[in-house]
Amino acid sequence: MSALTRNEARTRAQLLDVHHYAVTLDLTTGDETFDSSVDIRFTARSAGDTFVELKPEHLKSALLDGEPLPVTTLQDNRLPLAGLTEGPHELRIDTRMRYSRTGEGLHRFTDPADGETYVYSQMFMDDVQRVFAAFDQPDLKAVFEFTVTAPEHWTVLANGITTRTGERAADADRPAAGTWHSAPTPLISTYLAAVAAGPWHSIHTRHAGLPFGIHCRQSLAPHMDTDAEEILSITKACFDRYQEKFTEPYPFDSYDQAFVPEFNAGAMENPGLVTFRDEFIYRSAVTDTERQTRAMVIAHEMAHMWFGDLVTLAWFDDIWLNESFAEYMGYQTLTEATRFTDTWTDFGVTRKAWGYDADQRPSTHPVAPDPDDVPDTASALLNFDGISYAKGASALRQLVAWLGEKDFLAGINTHFARHKFANASLADFVNSLAAHTERDVHAWADIWLRTTGIDTLTPEIEENPETPAGWTLTIDRTGTRPHHIAVGVYDRDSADGRALERTELLHLDIPSDEVLSVSGPRPALLLLNDTDLTYAKVRLDETSVETVLRGLSGIPDPLTRAVVWNSLRDMVRDGELDPHDYLTTAEAHLPEEHDLAIVQGVITFARTQIAVRYLAPEQRTAALATLTTIARDLLRRTEDGSEPGLRLTAVRTLVDSATQPDTIAAWLADDSVPGGPELDPELRWRILARLSVLGAVDETAIDAALAADPSATGQEGAARCRAALPTPEAKAAAWNRLFHDDTLSNYLFSATAQGFWQPEQTDLVREYVPRYYPEAVALGARRGPAIAEAAGRWAFPVYAIDDSNLQAGHTCLESPDILPLLRRKLIDQLDDLARALRVRTN
Repeated sequence: MSALTRNEARTRAQLLDVHHYAVTLDLTTGDETFDSSVDIRFTARSAGDTFVELKPEHLKSALLDGEPLPVTTLQDNRLPLAGLTEGPHELRIDTRMRYSRTGEGLHRFTDPADGETYVYSQMFMDDVQRVFAAFDQPDLKAVFEFTVTAPEHWTVLANGITTRTGERAADADRPAAGTWHSAPTPLISTYLAAVAAGPWHSIHTRHAGLPFGIHCRQSLAPHMDTDAEEILSITKACFDRYQEKFTEPYPFDSYDQAFVPEFNAGAMENPGLVTFRDEFIYRSAVTDTERQTRAMVIAHEMAHMWFGDLVTLAWFDDIWLNESFAEYMGYQTLTEATRFTDTWTDFGVTRKAWGYDADQRPSTHPVAPDPDDVPDTASALLNFDGISYAKGASALRQLVAWLGEKDFLAGINTHFARHKFANASLADFVNSLAAHTERDVHAWADIWLRTTGIDTLTPEIEENPETPAGWTLTIDRTGTRPHHIAVGVYDRDSADGRALERTELLHLDIPSDEVLSVSGPRPALLLLNDTDLTYAKVRLDETSVETVLRGLSGIPDPLTRAVVWNSLRDMVRDGELDPHDYLTTAEAHLPEEHDLAIVQGVITFARTQIAVRYLAPEQRTAALATLTTIARDLLRRTEDGSEPGLRLTAVRTLVDSATQPDTIAAWLADDSVPGGPELDPELRWRILARLSVLGAVDETAIDAALAADPSATGQEGAARCRAALPTPEAKAAAWNRLFHDDTLSNYLFSATAQGFWQPEQTDLVREYVPRYYPEAVALGARRGPAIAEAAGRWAFPVYAIDDSNLQAGHTCLESPDILPLLRRKLIDQLDDLARALRVRTN
């Protein structure tokens, strides 16, 4: 298929004004395909040639102004429209389209729990072409209406309010059906059109004069009902806060949130119909941090109603205008409007680390790349990463600290007013900001948004002989960006030798304040970027390193502790701190830690990176034993039930770190074992997966577990367990499913891949390492970007930490035939592999 180029999009936008799409879908024609027709009204500003895009199973007919177009002229995904005359036109295209099993286009899912079927659209980038024909680019906005024929017991959702308008009786050839029609939207981009259909379980309410709804499949109904009050209260609180922040009112006629199966992303900001992965409907116990994550995604997607939907990027070089803003606004608004008042700690521990990692790989790019670096839609897909989300949000947080929130919001509201229901670029946004400040925001944007990499800030402290009881702070900056930061000065609390007390918080502008004389004794801890306002790696002076290794849990503020943990994490990755010292610090301080985000983030890094990648294989058992000790200490501390999230985290850590099966096998056999956890579906599958890795169960046990939990999650758990079994036969079967069964859905593919590679089984699967590269390339070519991305993310031989794997990967990258999204994933994975090798040999 031909990726649309930026130049082609610019040429077409100069030629056409697109006004209206009337999309008709028939979802009753079979399990594999559906009928799709579209009537597009548009105007040609002058005479010329162009094309419309579509990816049909079968192109039935095409009419331009009532005259047939030869369907044989369809090449790849383009149908030529030659010889357009100046003036209005109407294009009608009738097709048969194929349902997706990969989360692209119109995805169809049959729930194994009850046999009910659901479909939903994911139109992003160029996947609208899998659903109906379109002039598919973001700056050709139009009005959309859907007419959908669906099985009689289904409900249809769309961007606009839907109404059931007709019935169709069953006959010999067709089942009974209902017809639904959606209200017309305001002007939106093609990638934002959306429809979802099925026998949804729905909860409806009204807020601020608008209909709100949440929806999930029937088998999840009891779980959504349990959390409905929380989901809706967060939705309403964020909605109200955005209405206070933004002068432009909410621009659509309703606000539905559909939790859909096998969704590739966290969520998608379709105007009026946000789709979420339905793992956010919790079947099992979760921590409060996980609830906060769901709430943040709700806030993030709602921010997109303004950032991305009301005002949309003109081309995909400005994807940050969508994602960075929604990321920043999601965390900030959640903090202001809900019970989750400490969201920036979680951002610092998890999201920011994602950005730091991405920005140190060869694939790094500016937050706002040069337009020439995003020449087509295929290259645009590569930039949905930690830079466009986390780094961009960090840069905006730094901008607010430097500019002031009042001027920042004034600039945003000017931006909305100037470009509502239209498109905008980085230059447009900066101009809107500049209208409200005397600061040079153009220079700020150039240095923060147009450059790559991370600055490193390192303190040097010297006693000041000219000032009694004084010292001099010199900040060494590796990099070029200006930073507005806070510097925390800490001494030991005289009443508690373990606790640290912040005695001063200095506010500095780098580079102008790089040297500073301070009165008083030299501090026990000096922390650059205290309160985490900027985006930079932070180093500690020797005295401060000694202080935090011994007294980290004594730092009073969780956000400050998060900055310190991030610094230690960076030092491990950069070979400046022994991984054993990180583990020792975790063992000393996590049992005293009360912030869930910090505990989960530190344990995740220790278990998924240090224990199985950064340490040699012979050191793995000892590292997992340390994690087990931390988990047991947390369990003892939480015996009174006062911190259920920490207790659940400890149980999960015990399971994931088990090197012997006895304890967790006993839990699985009898959840009334003294000291054992209360088992829910998630914990049962987690334990069974670990027992599968250890060779303590067989296929019979997995089959029995699936019989007890035949849900979609159960199917994924069983696939993960079967692939994890340490036998040649199990590995061969899993490999065949991954790379040769093209009916495998996106979620079952990922689950199988997650089970296949295990650090305990490197010898068993060694023969598959060189096979991975050519087979992944062939798989991506056959099945497309979503599976290619999953193959790069989950099926990569991540635990083969050796030069032969690195060499095989780099040889593969020499091939010109790799799908761009897979190439990007391989570049990142190989860079992480090279880093692990460096840390091991340091």
